[in-house]
Amino acid sequence: MADSPSPPVPHGPTSKALKEGGTIEPVREILWGSSAGVRKYETTHEMPEEMQQLIVKLMVVQADTEFASIQQHRPWLDNAPTLEDRWIEARIVADEARHGLQACRILKDFGDGGQKMIDDLLAKREGEHKLDAFNMRFDTWGDVGAFTCFVDRVGVYQLRAFQECSYGPLARAMPLMLSEEQLHLNFGVSVLKRMAKDGPRYAGSKEEAQAAVNKWYPRALDMFGHSNSETSRRAIEWGLKRWTNEEARARYIEEIVPIVRAAGLELPNPEFDRRIL
Repeated sequence: MADSPSPPVPHGPTSKALKEGGTIEPVREILWGSSAGVRKYETTHEMPEEMQQLIVKLMVVQADTEFASIQQHRPWLDNAPTLEDRWIEARIVADEARHGLQACRILKDFGDGGQKMIDDLLAKREGEHKLDAFNMRFDTWGDVGAFTCFVDRVGVYQLRAFQECSYGPLARAMPLMLSEEQLHLNFGVSVLKRMAKDGPRYAGSKEEAQAAVNKWYPRALDMFGHSNSETSRRAIEWGLKRWTNEEARARYIEEIVPIVRAAGLELPNPEFDRRIL
């Protein structure tokens, strides 16, 4: 069954900036969804059970991606082509660990059940994660660049969607996480540009960079989830996320096209090698 229309976001300068992905001054009230205008939820006990279940589901996926990314980056701590690249790899791993910790702190709010999920997350090994993009190894330096350019950028969209959401502790965690993620995006674009321009003088070649783009772009688009997702609709209704999956994916595509072209590379068709539509 198709989703019903998303509840409207309240009008005004503040909500407009938020809707467009900008940063706003923190507010205490819920800005969109069925409870718009009401004070944000500050404890799990205030929430309806359905909302609790949805936050847990979202945070389990969030934490899983952070911990999986550490496993993917770890071999390149000692194998990145330059000293600066190794330092940035170390920064990225530290950031992902902190972001995973932050998501687990939200899960801890949900008592013994939340702690059980944290324990399960920490026990996961490579190849056991929820999303395809996080079960793929970084076989080349181009994989590192394309992953941070494309997949981490999807992560930023997911975090932006939580900005000023209806659960106060989650909303307050977003600004620092978003600022740290910006390093990852800039790094990924820089790696692909240098590979395309300098080739073996830096690392790999333009052809390897293009192959990495073709490999990771479809997995990044899949990460937004199914179009017409019921979970996406409910997240908006509860004031937790601001965009449907398809709305966020369209924004992402519009942003990434000029970035990749400026690097001297090309994107495949958005339906190329897709597994989730």
